[in-house]
Amino acid sequence: MNQGFGKEYKLCSRKIIDALFSEGEGIKSYPFMIRYQITSLPKEIPFQIVITAPKRNFKRAVDRNRIKRLMREVFRKNRQELEEGLKEKNQQLALFIMYTGRELPDYDLIETKLKKALVKLNQALHIEN
Repeated sequence: MNQGFGKEYKLCSRKIIDALFSEGEGIKSYPFMIRYQITSLPKEIPFQIVITAPKRNFKRAVDRNRIKRLMREVFRKNRQELEEGLKEKNQQLALFIMYTGRELPDYDLIETKLKKALVKLNQALHIEN
């Protein structure tokens, strides 16, 4: 399977993001908060995603960018199960993942915690492990 994580996976539609927060469902798995909604996306891919770290907790842009870069990398490596499950069901998903912790994490922490959060997401979407 292609391991790339290109621009087409980036959720940019303001309309979809607003609907995600008003109508979508949420999962909390410390230090992540995930908002998701099954929707139709403009491109023929299983999901589009927004990854963010709050300015309230991390004043320096370098810290926020590092957290987001680590999250993108971990998500890229562990997205196969979610992607295959959505393709089987012929569904598209809008995702918003926010880092809610207050300490600057390292790669190992993000990897273990984001894997747990993705397992919860798969269970919520009824995708078999």
